Amino acid sequence: MSRQKTIREPIEIQGKGIHTGCMTTMRFLPAAPNQGYSFCRVDLPGKPVVRALAQNVFDTSRGTSLREGDAIVRTVEHVLAAVLGCDLDNIMIEINSEETPILDGSSAPFTNILQKAGIVEQDAIRIVYNVQKKVYLKDADKDVEMWLVPDDSYRISTMVDYNSKVLSSQNALLKSIADFNAEFSKARTFVFLSEVEMLLQRKLIQGGDIRNAVVFVDRMLSQEELDHLATVFNQPKVNVLKEGVLNNIELNYPNEPARHKTLDVFGDLCLVGCRFSGHVIANKPGHKTNVEFAKMIQNQIQKTYGIEIA
Repeated sequence: MSRQKTIREPIEIQGKGIHTGCMTTMRFLPAAPNQGYSFCRVDLPGKPVVRALAQNVFDTSRGTSLREGDAIVRTVEHVLAAVLGCDLDNIMIEINSEETPILDGSSAPFTNILQKAGIVEQDAIRIVYNVQKKVYLKDADKDVEMWLVPDDSYRISTMVDYNSKVLSSQNALLKSIADFNAEFSKARTFVFLSEVEMLLQRKLIQGGDIRNAVVFVDRMLSQEELDHLATVFNQPKVNVLKEGVLNNIELNYPNEPARHKTLDVFGDLCLVGCRFSGHVIANKPGHKTNVEFAKMIQNQIQKTYGIEIA
Protein backbone atom coordinates (compact mmCIF):
# COMPACT_ATOMS: atom_id res chain seq x y z
CA MET A 1 0.00 0.00 0.00
CA SER A 2 1.43 3.39 -0.99
CA ARG A 3 1.23 6.60 1.00
CA GLN A 4 -0.11 9.99 -0.03
CA LYS A 5 2.38 12.63 -1.16
CA THR A 6 2.79 16.39 -1.16
CA ILE A 7 5.68 18.76 -1.87
CA ARG A 8 8.46 19.32 0.65
CA GLU A 9 8.52 23.13 0.55
CA PRO A 10 6.72 26.06 -1.09
CA ILE A 11 7.80 27.20 -4.54
CA GLU A 12 6.45 29.75 -7.02
CA ILE A 13 6.35 30.52 -10.72
CA GLN A 14 5.27 33.55 -12.77
CA GLY A 15 3.91 34.12 -16.26
CA LYS A 16 1.08 35.49 -18.39
CA GLY A 17 -2.36 33.96 -18.70
CA ILE A 18 -2.95 32.78 -22.28
CA HIS A 19 -6.37 34.42 -22.62
CA THR A 20 -6.37 37.32 -20.15
CA GLY A 21 -2.74 38.34 -20.71
CA CYS A 22 -2.50 39.09 -16.97
CA MET A 23 0.84 38.54 -15.25
CA THR A 24 0.25 35.88 -12.61
CA THR A 25 2.28 34.59 -9.68
CA MET A 26 1.39 31.05 -8.64
CA ARG A 27 2.75 29.56 -5.42
CA PHE A 28 2.60 25.83 -4.67
CA LEU A 29 2.28 24.89 -1.00
CA PRO A 30 2.32 21.56 0.86
CA ALA A 31 -1.17 20.43 1.92
CA ALA A 32 -2.37 18.08 4.65
CA PRO A 33 -3.41 14.48 3.91
CA ASN A 34 -6.79 13.96 2.23
CA GLN A 35 -7.00 17.62 1.15
CA GLY A 36 -6.65 16.95 -2.57
CA TYR A 37 -5.97 19.76 -5.06
CA SER A 38 -7.13 23.32 -4.40
CA PHE A 39 -6.48 26.87 -5.60
CA CYS A 40 -6.50 29.92 -3.31
CA ARG A 41 -7.21 33.37 -4.80
CA VAL A 42 -4.89 35.41 -2.58
CA ASP A 43 -5.79 38.62 -4.45
CA LEU A 44 -9.44 38.48 -3.35
CA PRO A 45 -10.92 39.47 0.03
CA GLY A 46 -10.87 36.54 2.42
CA LYS A 47 -8.56 34.55 0.11
CA PRO A 48 -11.29 32.15 -1.07
CA VAL A 49 -10.40 28.56 -1.95
CA VAL A 50 -11.55 26.86 -5.16
CA ARG A 51 -11.39 23.06 -5.07
CA ALA A 52 -10.32 21.22 -8.20
CA LEU A 53 -13.53 19.22 -8.67
CA ALA A 54 -15.63 18.58 -11.77
CA GLN A 55 -18.73 20.07 -10.13
CA ASN A 56 -16.88 23.42 -9.87
CA VAL A 57 -16.22 23.71 -13.63
CA PHE A 58 -18.19 26.55 -15.22
CA ASP A 59 -16.45 27.08 -18.57
CA THR A 60 -14.68 24.79 -21.04
CA SER A 61 -14.66 27.00 -24.14
CA ARG A 62 -10.86 27.31 -24.58
CA GLY A 63 -9.61 25.55 -21.46
CA THR A 64 -11.00 24.29 -18.18
CA SER A 65 -12.08 26.96 -15.69
CA LEU A 66 -13.29 26.58 -12.10
CA ARG A 67 -15.58 28.68 -9.93
CA GLU A 68 -16.54 28.30 -6.29
CA GLY A 69 -18.62 31.11 -4.87
CA ASP A 70 -17.38 34.31 -6.50
CA ALA A 71 -13.82 33.05 -7.00
CA ILE A 72 -12.67 31.96 -10.46
CA VAL A 73 -9.54 30.16 -11.65
CA ARG A 74 -9.11 29.72 -15.40
CA THR A 75 -7.11 27.29 -17.55
CA VAL A 76 -6.20 24.79 -14.84
CA GLU A 77 -5.61 21.64 -16.92
CA HIS A 78 -1.85 21.97 -17.52
CA VAL A 79 -1.18 22.68 -13.84
CA LEU A 80 -3.29 19.75 -12.64
CA ALA A 81 -1.61 17.43 -15.14
CA ALA A 82 1.78 18.38 -13.70
CA VAL A 83 0.59 17.84 -10.12
CA LEU A 84 -0.66 14.32 -10.88
CA GLY A 85 2.35 13.64 -13.11
CA CYS A 86 4.56 14.29 -10.07
CA ASP A 87 2.45 11.71 -8.19
CA LEU A 88 1.09 14.24 -5.70
CA ASP A 89 -2.14 13.74 -3.75
CA ASN A 90 -2.39 16.99 -1.82
CA ILE A 91 -1.41 20.53 -2.75
CA MET A 92 -2.59 24.11 -2.26
CA ILE A 93 -1.93 26.48 -5.16
CA GLU A 94 -2.02 30.18 -4.33
CA ILE A 95 -2.73 32.40 -7.33
CA ASN A 96 -2.98 36.20 -7.53
CA SER A 97 -5.15 36.52 -10.64
CA GLU A 98 -7.94 34.56 -12.28
CA GLU A 99 -5.79 32.66 -14.81
CA THR A 100 -2.82 30.31 -14.47
CA PRO A 101 0.35 31.14 -16.45
CA ILE A 102 0.60 29.57 -19.91
CA LEU A 103 4.44 29.66 -19.98
CA ASP A 104 5.51 27.46 -22.92
CA GLY A 105 2.04 25.93 -23.42
CA SER A 106 2.88 22.60 -21.79
CA SER A 107 3.04 21.14 -18.28
CA ALA A 108 6.83 20.90 -18.20
CA PRO A 109 7.56 24.22 -16.40
CA PHE A 110 5.18 23.23 -13.58
CA THR A 111 6.60 19.71 -13.46
CA ASN A 112 10.13 21.09 -13.16
CA ILE A 113 9.44 23.40 -10.22
CA LEU A 114 7.38 20.77 -8.36
CA GLN A 115 10.29 18.37 -8.63
CA LYS A 116 12.59 21.16 -7.44
CA ALA A 117 10.35 21.67 -4.39
CA GLY A 118 10.80 18.00 -3.52
CA ILE A 119 8.23 15.24 -3.03
CA VAL A 120 7.53 13.77 0.41
CA GLU A 121 5.37 10.92 1.66
CA GLN A 122 2.68 11.64 4.23
CA ASP A 123 1.28 9.69 7.14
CA ALA A 124 -1.84 8.60 5.25
CA ILE A 125 -2.64 5.71 2.95
CA ARG A 126 -3.43 6.49 -0.69
CA ILE A 127 -6.79 5.08 -1.75
CA VAL A 128 -7.17 4.15 -5.42
CA TYR A 129 -10.71 3.27 -6.50
CA ASN A 130 -11.00 0.46 -9.03
CA VAL A 131 -13.75 1.35 -11.51
CA GLN A 132 -15.36 -2.05 -12.06
CA LYS A 133 -17.90 -1.16 -14.76
CA LYS A 134 -17.35 0.42 -18.16
CA VAL A 135 -18.10 4.13 -18.36
CA TYR A 136 -19.02 5.45 -21.82
CA LEU A 137 -19.67 8.92 -23.21
CA LYS A 138 -20.64 9.90 -26.75
CA ASP A 139 -21.10 13.43 -28.07
CA ALA A 140 -22.45 13.00 -31.60
CA ASP A 141 -22.35 16.74 -32.34
CA LYS A 142 -18.62 16.93 -31.64
CA ASP A 143 -17.88 13.39 -32.90
CA VAL A 144 -16.32 12.50 -29.54
CA GLU A 145 -16.32 9.15 -27.77
CA MET A 146 -14.73 8.29 -24.44
CA TRP A 147 -14.52 5.01 -22.57
CA LEU A 148 -13.19 3.92 -19.20
CA VAL A 149 -12.71 0.16 -19.05
CA PRO A 150 -11.58 -1.79 -15.96
CA ASP A 151 -7.82 -2.09 -15.57
CA ASP A 152 -5.46 -2.65 -12.65
CA SER A 153 -3.49 0.50 -13.54
CA TYR A 154 -4.30 3.96 -14.87
CA ARG A 155 -3.53 4.63 -18.54
CA ILE A 156 -4.87 6.78 -21.37
CA SER A 157 -5.13 6.11 -25.10
CA THR A 158 -5.96 9.12 -27.28
CA MET A 159 -6.87 9.43 -30.95
CA VAL A 160 -7.22 12.74 -32.83
CA ASP A 161 -8.21 13.53 -36.41
CA TYR A 162 -8.65 17.10 -37.68
CA ASN A 163 -9.19 16.23 -41.35
CA SER A 164 -6.32 18.57 -42.20
CA LYS A 165 -3.45 18.34 -44.68
CA VAL A 166 -1.04 19.87 -42.17
CA LEU A 167 -2.11 17.74 -39.20
CA SER A 168 -2.84 14.10 -39.93
CA SER A 169 -4.67 11.68 -37.65
CA GLN A 170 -2.53 10.76 -34.65
CA ASN A 171 -2.67 8.64 -31.51
CA ALA A 172 -0.79 8.46 -28.23
CA LEU A 173 -0.65 6.08 -25.28
CA LEU A 174 0.20 7.06 -21.72
CA LYS A 175 1.03 3.70 -20.15
CA SER A 176 1.24 4.91 -16.54
CA ILE A 177 1.34 8.03 -14.39
CA ALA A 178 5.09 7.42 -13.95
CA ASP A 179 5.62 7.99 -17.69
CA PHE A 180 3.93 11.40 -17.83
CA ASN A 181 6.86 13.67 -16.99
CA ALA A 182 9.30 12.13 -19.45
CA GLU A 183 6.95 11.37 -22.33
CA PHE A 184 4.03 13.86 -22.19
CA SER A 185 4.75 16.91 -20.03
CA LYS A 186 6.55 18.79 -22.85
CA ALA A 187 3.64 18.48 -25.31
CA ARG A 188 2.49 22.04 -26.04
CA THR A 189 -0.92 23.41 -26.79
CA PHE A 190 -1.65 23.95 -30.46
CA VAL A 191 -3.98 25.94 -32.67
CA PHE A 192 -4.81 26.28 -36.35
CA LEU A 193 -3.98 29.62 -37.89
CA SER A 194 -7.57 29.93 -39.12
CA GLU A 195 -8.64 30.04 -35.44
CA VAL A 196 -6.20 32.76 -34.37
CA GLU A 197 -8.05 35.79 -35.78
CA MET A 198 -11.35 34.56 -34.34
CA LEU A 199 -9.76 34.16 -30.91
CA LEU A 200 -8.24 37.64 -31.09
CA GLN A 201 -11.60 39.16 -32.10
CA ARG A 202 -13.16 37.53 -29.03
CA LYS A 203 -10.46 39.15 -26.85
CA LEU A 204 -8.89 35.77 -26.14
CA ILE A 205 -5.21 34.66 -26.38
CA GLN A 206 -4.19 38.13 -25.12
CA GLY A 207 -1.12 36.46 -23.59
CA GLY A 208 -0.47 34.22 -26.59
CA ASP A 209 2.59 34.29 -28.80
CA ILE A 210 4.50 31.88 -30.98
CA ARG A 211 6.58 30.75 -28.01
CA ASN A 212 3.69 29.21 -26.07
CA ALA A 213 1.71 27.40 -28.75
CA VAL A 214 2.34 25.41 -31.88
CA VAL A 215 0.48 27.16 -34.71
CA PHE A 216 -0.44 24.94 -37.67
CA VAL A 217 -0.86 26.90 -40.89
CA ASP A 218 -3.87 25.43 -42.66
CA ARG A 219 -4.03 27.85 -45.60
CA MET A 220 -1.69 29.85 -47.85
CA LEU A 221 -0.55 33.20 -46.47
CA SER A 222 0.41 36.39 -48.24
CA GLN A 223 3.42 38.41 -47.10
CA GLU A 224 1.00 41.07 -45.85
CA GLU A 225 -0.69 38.47 -43.63
CA LEU A 226 2.66 37.24 -42.35
CA ASP A 227 3.65 40.82 -41.48
CA HIS A 228 0.34 41.29 -39.66
CA LEU A 229 0.95 38.13 -37.63
CA ALA A 230 4.42 39.38 -36.71
CA THR A 231 2.78 42.50 -35.29
CA VAL A 232 0.12 40.47 -33.42
CA PHE A 233 2.74 38.18 -31.89
CA ASN A 234 5.25 41.01 -31.28
CA GLN A 235 7.92 39.37 -33.44
CA PRO A 236 10.34 40.88 -36.00
CA LYS A 237 8.98 38.45 -38.58
CA VAL A 238 7.17 35.15 -38.93
CA ASN A 239 7.39 32.50 -41.61
CA VAL A 240 6.09 29.05 -42.36
CA LEU A 241 7.96 25.76 -42.31
CA LYS A 242 7.42 23.27 -45.11
CA GLU A 243 5.33 21.07 -42.84
CA GLY A 244 3.00 23.96 -42.07
CA VAL A 245 4.23 25.04 -38.61
CA LEU A 246 4.52 28.76 -37.99
CA ASN A 247 7.92 30.37 -37.42
CA ASN A 248 10.40 27.52 -37.27
CA ILE A 249 9.07 25.85 -34.15
CA GLU A 250 10.36 22.30 -33.92
CA LEU A 251 7.95 19.77 -32.47
CA ASN A 252 8.99 18.15 -29.18
CA TYR A 253 7.41 14.86 -30.33
CA PRO A 254 6.37 13.68 -33.82
CA ASN A 255 2.82 13.26 -32.46
CA GLU A 256 2.88 16.31 -30.18
CA PRO A 257 -0.79 17.27 -30.80
CA ALA A 258 -2.01 13.79 -29.78
CA ARG A 259 0.24 13.88 -26.73
CA HIS A 260 -1.06 17.31 -25.77
CA LYS A 261 -4.64 16.09 -26.04
CA THR A 262 -3.62 13.21 -23.76
CA LEU A 263 -2.12 15.77 -21.37
CA ASP A 264 -5.43 17.65 -21.36
CA VAL A 265 -7.40 14.47 -20.62
CA PHE A 266 -4.91 13.61 -17.85
CA GLY A 267 -5.30 17.05 -16.27
CA ASP A 268 -9.06 17.33 -16.68
CA LEU A 269 -9.69 13.89 -15.16
CA CYS A 270 -7.94 15.07 -11.98
CA LEU A 271 -11.30 16.78 -11.40
CA VAL A 272 -12.82 13.41 -10.51
CA GLY A 273 -11.44 14.31 -7.09
CA CYS A 274 -9.77 11.00 -6.20
CA ARG A 275 -7.37 8.42 -7.56
CA PHE A 276 -8.86 5.68 -9.71
CA SER A 277 -7.66 2.84 -11.93
CA GLY A 278 -8.84 2.02 -15.43
CA HIS A 279 -7.97 2.43 -19.09
CA VAL A 280 -9.29 5.69 -20.56
CA ILE A 281 -9.80 5.62 -24.32
CA ALA A 282 -10.52 9.00 -25.85
CA ASN A 283 -11.44 9.67 -29.48
CA LYS A 284 -11.21 13.37 -30.44
CA PRO A 285 -11.49 14.60 -26.83
CA GLY A 286 -12.01 18.20 -25.78
CA HIS A 287 -12.33 20.00 -22.45
CA LYS A 288 -16.13 19.92 -22.43
CA THR A 289 -16.34 16.15 -22.91
CA ASN A 290 -13.37 15.56 -20.60
CA VAL A 291 -15.21 17.30 -17.76
CA GLU A 292 -18.50 15.52 -18.53
CA PHE A 293 -16.59 12.23 -18.47
CA ALA A 294 -14.93 13.16 -15.15
CA LYS A 295 -18.41 13.67 -13.65
CA MET A 296 -19.52 10.27 -14.96
CA ILE A 297 -16.49 8.54 -13.45
CA GLN A 298 -17.05 10.39 -10.18
CA ASN A 299 -20.67 9.23 -10.08
CA GLN A 300 -19.68 5.64 -10.83
CA ILE A 301 -17.14 5.63 -7.98
CA GLN A 302 -19.63 7.20 -5.55
CA LYS A 303 -22.30 4.60 -6.39
CA THR A 304 -19.91 1.63 -6.27
CA TYR A 305 -18.18 2.54 -3.03
CA GLY A 306 -20.96 4.42 -1.25
CA ILE A 307 -18.88 7.58 -0.77
CA GLU A 308 -19.32 11.28 -1.52
CA ILE A 309 -16.61 13.18 -3.37
CA ALA A 310 -16.94 16.82 -2.43
